[in-house]
Amino acid sequence: MQMSIRETDRGAREAKAGLSRASSSRLRNGRLLFFMTLPFLGIIFLFSYVPLFGWSFAFFDYKAGFDLLKTPFVGLKYFIAPFANEYLRADVLRVLRNTLVMSGLGLTLSTLLPMFYAILLAEIGRGWYRKAVQTLTTIPHFISWVLVYSVVWALFSLNDGFVNHLLVSLGLTQEPVNFLGSADNVWLTMWGYSAWKNLGWSSIMFISALTSIDAEMYEAADIDGAGRFQRMFAITIPCLMPTFFVLLVLAIGNLLNNGMEQYYIFQNAMNKNDIEVLDLFVYNQGIRGSSISFATAVGMLKSLISLGLLFGANRLSKAVRGESVF
Repeated sequence: MQMSIRETDRGAREAKAGLSRASSSRLRNGRLLFFMTLPFLGIIFLFSYVPLFGWSFAFFDYKAGFDLLKTPFVGLKYFIAPFANEYLRADVLRVLRNTLVMSGLGLTLSTLLPMFYAILLAEIGRGWYRKAVQTLTTIPHFISWVLVYSVVWALFSLNDGFVNHLLVSLGLTQEPVNFLGSADNVWLTMWGYSAWKNLGWSSIMFISALTSIDAEMYEAADIDGAGRFQRMFAITIPCLMPTFFVLLVLAIGNLLNNGMEQYYIFQNAMNKNDIEVLDLFVYNQGIRGSSISFATAVGMLKSLISLGLLFGANRLSKAVRGESVF
C-alpha cells in the first residue's frame, strides 16, 4: 500500500516536472518568435504609423516651404469645405462616382475572376502547361504601369498605333480612332488593363487554397459517378468560399483605395472627368494644385471611411456566415 502511494506521488511529481518543462519550452519559443517579429513590427511602425503625423497638415493652412506651426490653425475648415462649397461638392461627388464604379468592377478582379481562373487552371491536365500559363499570367503584375502604357500606346495611339493602321488598311474605318483620347468606356478599359496585369497574381491565394482540399473528396465523387463540372460545383467552389469571403472583406475595406499610378499614367484632358479617382484627386489637389491641407483632409476622410467599411464588412461576414476575418 505504501509502495503504491509512493509510486503515485512519484508519478505526480514527474508529470508536474514534465508540464513545467513543456511550459518553459513554450515560453522560450514564444519569446524567440516575439523577437523574430520585432523587425517587422518596427518596419510597420516606421512606414505605416509614423507618417500619420502628416494628418496634422489638415488642421493648418499650410503652404509648402513654411514651418507647420507658423502657419494659421484653421481647425476643421478643410473637412467642411467639400460640404459647404457647391462646386467643390460636385467635384468630390464626381470623383467618388469614378472611384466607386471602378472599385465595383475591381471587386470581380480581386474575388470572382481569380477564383474561377484558379479553378480552370487546376483542371488543366498537363502539369508543365499549367505552370507555363500560371507563370505567363503572373509576370505582368511586376511590370510597371509606365511600361504598360508604352505597350498600349504602341497598339492604340492615334497616328502610329498598330490597331489604327490595321483598321484603316482593312477599310474598316476611314480615319484613325482616338482610343486613348476618348472618355467612352474608359471605366471598362481601365478595368481591362488592370485585369490583364493582376489576374495571375490575384489568383495565387485561390491556387494555394486548392492544394488544401482533401483528395479523398474527389475520389468519393468519382466513385459516385460525378463529372468534372459536378465536382467543381459540389466540392471545389464550396471549399474555396472561406478564402473568397476573406478576400471579399478585404476588397470592400479597400473600396476607396484604387491607387493612382494607373490613372495618373492614362489620364489626359479628354478623359480626366471620368478617370480621376479619389487617390488621383488627392494628388492633383495636393501636389499639382498646391492645396496640401485640403488634400490631406480628403485623404484622412478616405482612410477613416475605409476603416469603417472594413469593420462593417467584417461584421456582415460574421452575421451572414457566422465567421469573421478578425
